[in-house]
Amino acid sequence: MWCHRLSHLQSRLQDLLRGQVTHWALQQSNFKSLFPLAIYWHHTASKSLNCVWQQHEDHFELQYANNVMRFDYVWLRDHCRSASCYNSKTHQRSLDTASVDLCIQPKTIHLDEATLFFTWPDGHVTRYDLDWLVKNSYEGQKQKVIQPRILWNAEIYQQAQVPAIDFQTFLETKEGLKNFLQNFLLYGIAFVENVPPTQEHTEKLAKRISLIRETIYGRMWFFTSDFSRGDTAYTKLALDRHTDTTYFQEPCGIQVFHCLKHEGTGGRTLLVDGFYAAEQVLQKAPEEFELLSKVPLKHEYIENVGECQNHMIGVGPVLNIYPWNKELYLIRYNNYDRAVINTVPYDIVHRWYTAHRTLTRELRRPENEFWVKLKPGKVLFIDNWRVLHGRESFTGYRQLCGCYLTRDDVLNTARLLGLQA
Repeated sequence: MWCHRLSHLQSRLQDLLRGQVTHWALQQSNFKSLFPLAIYWHHTASKSLNCVWQQHEDHFELQYANNVMRFDYVWLRDHCRSASCYNSKTHQRSLDTASVDLCIQPKTIHLDEATLFFTWPDGHVTRYDLDWLVKNSYEGQKQKVIQPRILWNAEIYQQAQVPAIDFQTFLETKEGLKNFLQNFLLYGIAFVENVPPTQEHTEKLAKRISLIRETIYGRMWFFTSDFSRGDTAYTKLALDRHTDTTYFQEPCGIQVFHCLKHEGTGGRTLLVDGFYAAEQVLQKAPEEFELLSKVPLKHEYIENVGECQNHMIGVGPVLNIYPWNKELYLIRYNNYDRAVINTVPYDIVHRWYTAHRTLTRELRRPENEFWVKLKPGKVLFIDNWRVLHGRESFTGYRQLCGCYLTRDDVLNTARLLGLQA
């Protein structure tokens, strides 16, 4: 088909060169009719606006605000925000995407002030603000961080002197809640102090920012070292750094800890910023970081204690990143619950062990360990997708309560308070 068309175009061009069309204006007109989708740069320049755009056969190219962006024509039609295509009250698409011609191309394109207008073959007009296109383009998203963070080791966190939020301020004021969530989003941990040391007050605190996620451990959990569950956490033994519920398909997002009583010694809580350690791996051994983000692993929890009968399996890589901007959003690290590695061939397995050793070395560096003694009245919130926690062994009687929170609801609360999350 293309050969026939090229032959036809060549013949027409030869006619033009023989002088059958002698006027330059007509030559231009015929050239555009011959190549309706030929490349033409359109410039719009002023003191406030510098925009260049180009219509290609299969996409639209835009240069604006120091960005070069490319948009598929189906994408441009699909994301139309006109009243017939998008419900601005519900913020939902009305257009049936499957009805859009996959070969669609705009009939005309023009720019008015800072708005681009696309007229489609059926006469429908789509308009886009230039800044909206920058914000929502693939090229724009590649440069954007979904959630700003401050990566830390023990020294960095201690020097930051992040304040704990007072219990009443947290419960009763938007400012207190916002400050708490800002600290939590930046560092992955946050504290609330002056909390009455009861399970009821801990639950009230948790419900301020999220729904409580009910799991196989219940809604609010309360435990001592009585080994009432088939988990090392229910003992007095030391626990190495780890993230929780790696054996869930979606690990719990936020963990809440409140030590209600401890009559004994030891039991300090260990906190390690997994993202800080992963960043060190990325800088020192990028190929190992990539491997840890691609090899899927199984994590497994098998319990057979009394009436607690459970067999949970979760699958995912140690490091989880967004593919478009390479931003790390989840670390799944738990050597206790990692199942048999049988998802990749032996040669990749050995490379994975090498990469895992590199990450473990970073996680275990003493300078990356932040130790804190949990006491009655001070509640700790941990981002379980980022910060690893552990515990030193202890003596005596120790009571802890807490829960898991749904990550979506915590982030929802943060966004409604104007925070980037």
